[in-house]
Amino acid sequence: MTALAFDEDGVDVEYAGTSFRLDRRLIEEATEKSYFDVTDHEVLRLVEKDPVLAGTPRRIADILA
Repeated sequence: MTALAFDEDGVDVEYAGTSFRLDRRLIEEATEKSYFDVTDHEVLRLVEKDPVLAGTPRRIADILA
């Protein structure tokens, strides 16, 4: 299971027993969108090849609100 923890500067990720950070600029470059407009599902797709996506995608802006 992958865990994502969002803040204003990026995302802390725990994937397959490894913890790492995706910074805001990297996410913006990878998605070609403003960080706050990226969804949690899009971030999960950056981390996992074929993620199991459940629920409605949520924008980072809404998660941090």
